[in-house]
Amino acid sequence: MNATSKKIDLKSLRSDIKTHKKSLLNYNFQKSTGQLEKTSVIKKTRRKIASIKTTINSHKGDKNA
Repeated sequence: MNATSKKIDLKSLRSDIKTHKKSLLNYNFQKSTGQLEKTSVIKKTRRKIASIKTTINSHKGDKNA
């Protein structure tokens, strides 16, 4: 891939992580109170956070290389 097709806005990725972490916290509260019906959203949200963090770290690795 060239640099133009891999343009990453780190600010928006970090704000996405914050948003997903808040959602994850809410899902965990809902699960503990028995209000959460689809518990699979917790796993999906954790994986999404990990995916975004991987994207950020790979971008940092490209910059340092």
